[in-house]
Amino acid sequence: MADIRQKESLNGIAAAMQAGCSAICWPGGDGRRLYGRNFDFDRLAQGTGILFVPAGQAYQCCIDAQDDRPSEHFRSRYAAMGMGLMLPGGTAAFYDGINEKGLMGAQLYYRNFAHFEAPPAQGTRLQPPLLVTHFLSQCATVEEAVTMLQQEVTLCGVPLLGTVPPLHWMFSDRGGEAVVIESDADGLHIYRNSIGVMTNSPGYAWHRTHLLCFSGVQDADRGAMQFGPEVIESCFSGSGCSGLPGDWSSPSRFVRLAFLQKYAQPGADEAADVANLFHALQSAAFPLGMVRVEQAPAAAHDADIRPFDYTVYSGVMCADSLSYYWTSYENQRIQGISMKELQKDGVVRRFELGRTPDILMRAPEEGQAL
Repeated sequence: MADIRQKESLNGIAAAMQAGCSAICWPGGDGRRLYGRNFDFDRLAQGTGILFVPAGQAYQCCIDAQDDRPSEHFRSRYAAMGMGLMLPGGTAAFYDGINEKGLMGAQLYYRNFAHFEAPPAQGTRLQPPLLVTHFLSQCATVEEAVTMLQQEVTLCGVPLLGTVPPLHWMFSDRGGEAVVIESDADGLHIYRNSIGVMTNSPGYAWHRTHLLCFSGVQDADRGAMQFGPEVIESCFSGSGCSGLPGDWSSPSRFVRLAFLQKYAQPGADEAADVANLFHALQSAAFPLGMVRVEQAPAAAHDADIRPFDYTVYSGVMCADSLSYYWTSYENQRIQGISMKELQKDGVVRRFELGRTPDILMRAPEEGQAL
């Protein structure tokens, strides 16, 4: 019975990776580098939490292969932390995360475009849902991640218990470079020094070109307009962003986040940067009730399934402090964990999301009498 539940849970992970999602690299004050993402779906696999995995942990980057070839085992070079689920056998499936060297990344749904070849006879096979885990475990920088993908591993369509989720990825590091990785029908595409924003399908190259449709967007208001002899003065703020799309489609979310990043204001400290990035992520977040979806079959572990995609959680990482922050749809209070503290005892740990609403009610005597 335990094996059946584990298989159902893993199938749920694969289904959950067919979510929406947005990701953005964020320039903070004093050169701080942050990375944020929204996870948009109609459920979250039971057991999902914030995982910390120390260096030296054994794991696999291709499991449940449907041939007789034994799965290759690895040991992590670096400690890593992020949102994910611990698989049977001790492999952490990170949806997003950061490692001790400041490499940060996430996987996003890439429907109708992702294409993965059959597994090769030789070499290291890498299943798409385990790419974030493998890169965070072995790579210190974007450069190392790209080299590994080009020379050491092969992304392949080996099912994770019957499913190959369509994914693409974005990574960034302390140096500030953002790389987008997409495996399409015409081959592997690696976009170096990208804008640092990614949502869902179509691919990055399309989204980048689509930004040209919004060349008139600016942070400053428009001036007065003259029609014949009459001059109409501006009477409201925000006119510089007229035409910015406001729906929750992938192209619209990409455009909004690209401009929010372009005009980002650095914070005075990390707390301010984190708060600013969560505000930006809210601009692309799915409100419950606005994105109705056809529900996938429920696995035994699934709970609180809703007929809508919504932003189940938002995560923010900081490459300098090695901290991971998050909010959930139900609980908007920012919670955080420092990897530096977790590294002291080197124990694998999982933290709950804490999805119960947390509202701070102030006592009457706290108010200043006037």
